[in-house]
Amino acid sequence: MEDSRNKLTFWVTFMVSATLCLCILGMVSAFLLGLWAKEVDNAEIFSMLHPAFQTIIGGFIGLLAGVKLSQNQDEK
Repeated sequence: MEDSRNKLTFWVTFMVSATLCLCILGMVSAFLLGLWAKEVDNAEIFSMLHPAFQTIIGGFIGLLAGVKLSQNQDEK
């Protein structure tokens, strides 16, 4: 039972981390494309992506922290 819980925790953490990396790469790419595109207003790009960036980062960090805290609580 404990082994399957550890495997599940590992895979959930791995998938969340991989998804977070892909989201960050996509958003940084959008930031960079918006920064150097002549026809795009930089202030508009940053004002649109900034809340989404904060929400995604906060959500994933909260999920990872919750997984880690629940794993520590189960060990006690």
